[in-house]
Amino acid sequence: MVAFAFGRQGRPLASLSALVCAMLLSVPVEARTPFPKKGDAEPHHGVRDAKQKTIQGIDVSRWQQDIDWDRVKSAGTRFAFIKATEGGDLLDRRFRENWDGARAAGIPRGAYHFVFWCRPARDQIRWFIRNVPREPQALPPVLDVEWNNHSSCARTEPAKARQKMREMLRAFEAHYGKKPIIYTDINFHADVLEGTVEFDDYPFWIRSTAARPEKRYENRPWEFWQFTTTGRVPGITGDVDRNAFFGSEKQFIDWIAGRYDIGARRPMNANSRIVQPVPVDPVPRRPAQASGAATPRLSGPMDLRPPRSVGVTGSIVRSSEGEQL
Repeated sequence: MVAFAFGRQGRPLASLSALVCAMLLSVPVEARTPFPKKGDAEPHHGVRDAKQKTIQGIDVSRWQQDIDWDRVKSAGTRFAFIKATEGGDLLDRRFRENWDGARAAGIPRGAYHFVFWCRPARDQIRWFIRNVPREPQALPPVLDVEWNNHSSCARTEPAKARQKMREMLRAFEAHYGKKPIIYTDINFHADVLEGTVEFDDYPFWIRSTAARPEKRYENRPWEFWQFTTTGRVPGITGDVDRNAFFGSEKQFIDWIAGRYDIGARRPMNANSRIVQPVPVDPVPRRPAQASGAATPRLSGPMDLRPPRSVGVTGSIVRSSEGEQL
């Protein structure tokens, strides 16, 4: 049924449906997103498609400070990646707070580890396992691989980087029982991963804040797209990284339930691969303070890292060689 509005002379002014359509068409495409409560302090036209994806989430670290996870959930956040560790002795000081807060709000969450290239893989494996609980309902662990030009561990040879990735991914999968996710950026992917097929079976979470990933990554299917580092989400003060999931509601639910392998893009079944555990030294209990043993190094006030104004985003230290926005 079409409703009309009439003027004083009895002439129809416009159909209601046409009026509504006109109003909708007058709104910019980027404003008509499935998540009207979310925004971007510095929106980029090149990533507008990400905002239309059905499943959206965030990634956070201590830089976001206090987070109201209930408000984050009510804004439509479907998943969260939370920074846990760096190298072999640095623990994000808000990891447990964020880990528990996201769970209490009912947001599926996973932890990520930032790789130090001059630290043995075995040390980093032990450190992550020591600090990140093995919970059946948690998302798979994430291995964050990128060059860090603010560190003495900035980079390594591509072959050595791939070997370290190989060892850590297998160990994480053996311990947590879930195929890990690989996070990477344009520079690291071009230097280390482009043209390789070894890691193609893993889910990829990639950063592309100025264009669709297909324009930035050579032959790289992706499962998660980090499309802005200046996102705005209720419950978080200031910038936060926003991310989009590649697939449908069903694929997302089946992946969380362990019925769908998003890396291989196929249902899980009895023929799914079995990962052989990598020998890892037993994880010792945290020593008592009185023992005199070294305590974990927290990424708190004494963390000698650059302030946000020189390259630190909501989660990860960026190099100065990134995309041109």
